[in-house]
Amino acid sequence: MATSATTSAPLIEKHTIGYVPPEDRHGKVRDLFTLWFGGNIAPLPIVTGALGVQLFHLNLVWGIVAILVGHLVGGVLMALHSAQGPQMGIPQMIQSRAQFGSLGALLVVLIAGVMYIGFFASNIVLAGKSLHGVVDSVPVPVGIVIGALGSGIIGIIGYRFIHVLNRIGTWVLGIGIVVGFGYILTHIQTDDFLTRGSFNISGWLATVSLAALWQIAFAPYVSDYSRYLPANVPVAATFWTTYLGSALGSSLSFVFGAVAVLATPVGMDTMDAVKLATGAIGPLMLVLFLLSVISHNALNLYGAVLSLITLVQTFAYRWIPTAKSRAVISIIVLLACCFAAVGASADFIGHFVDMVLVLLVVLVPWTAINLIDFYAIHKGQYDIGSIFQVDGGIYGRYNPQALLAYAIGIAVQIPFMNTPLYVGPVSAHINGADLSWVVGLLVTSPLYFWLATRDSAYRRRLTSGKLAGSL
Repeated sequence: MATSATTSAPLIEKHTIGYVPPEDRHGKVRDLFTLWFGGNIAPLPIVTGALGVQLFHLNLVWGIVAILVGHLVGGVLMALHSAQGPQMGIPQMIQSRAQFGSLGALLVVLIAGVMYIGFFASNIVLAGKSLHGVVDSVPVPVGIVIGALGSGIIGIIGYRFIHVLNRIGTWVLGIGIVVGFGYILTHIQTDDFLTRGSFNISGWLATVSLAALWQIAFAPYVSDYSRYLPANVPVAATFWTTYLGSALGSSLSFVFGAVAVLATPVGMDTMDAVKLATGAIGPLMLVLFLLSVISHNALNLYGAVLSLITLVQTFAYRWIPTAKSRAVISIIVLLACCFAAVGASADFIGHFVDMVLVLLVVLVPWTAINLIDFYAIHKGQYDIGSIFQVDGGIYGRYNPQALLAYAIGIAVQIPFMNTPLYVGPVSAHINGADLSWVVGLLVTSPLYFWLATRDSAYRRRLTSGKLAGSL
């Protein structure tokens, strides 16, 4: 199933947003499983998973069911994006120019970049708190800086090092979380472990949405980590290795958070609950999670930097970004995030969750348009040269069909939204459950397909130019 390139890859990644030629392709498709499994055994998904019982008041059984449903559904979308990587050989946000046009894609690229930066800053806060939990003498702000520096080094080295670390992390963290489950379940400290909370439809739907949106949040950058694989890697192989790794790793972390919270007294901070629930092995678990968050957070820094490079290169089209360019921008982002995280670490995670819920409202229609365009309309065939032209080549500066479908896809979600900025009437009627992502997908997908395929100019673009990549 897997294949590897005939040449060895350099330690420090030399490509940034450019097309990866066949001679530079390397790696094995199974690396995608370890990347997304190991990367999701981390504090942030544990904290997020605990919300099902903490915030939405589900019991253990219904919380687990909601978590599994959300990840299994959302993971399909995420893995379909991953399968584009070997076929295209370019980053996901650059590929969006083929759907939206060279300038039309900028909004989505900007949104994705902001989200990556939010993830990065939130994770270094968790790294700081984890390090403080292991070594009391290390203040949280110092831990934040240490976590950021660790992630920065990994992110600057790039693609290959990220994969290597996650191959190691899958075994270490996989064994660690299984041992942690075993300890918690044999040392439960509450009498209402199985009875605390109950089924309520709004809480169940909200937890499903939270898990699904966790997966969808990876969509704008998931193919960045499959684009170096040889082009002859089967689409199905890329899909299943990504899907199983991400859905399994995320589900384990989400459920671990719920179990730890239910096994400890009500009202505890999630990571404090993890430390208490795991007792004698608590410090070891925190060390593992600290290493995990540092390693995985490199993905967020890497994605943020590629988004920023994409934004700049859209206007400075003669600029050819290098590994040095990526390193300099990485350091700038790192310093800015450290400053913000240290200043707002007390409630940073809460603000982060609020931000992601808002941003995902505008990312969901992008997901629908990208997948429909790739799989149903172009069938994986694009003119790579046009994607890098300042005027968009055969794709133009703007694609009216995509932009119209995108705007409508956002608008139809409004009544179903439940974000810190706005709660829609439908969401309010069903006790706050956020179903906007479901509506956004169901409306945007057929709408874009209809708009794109009925436009004769757009149909001509399907067969224009030298096409690269195919399913």
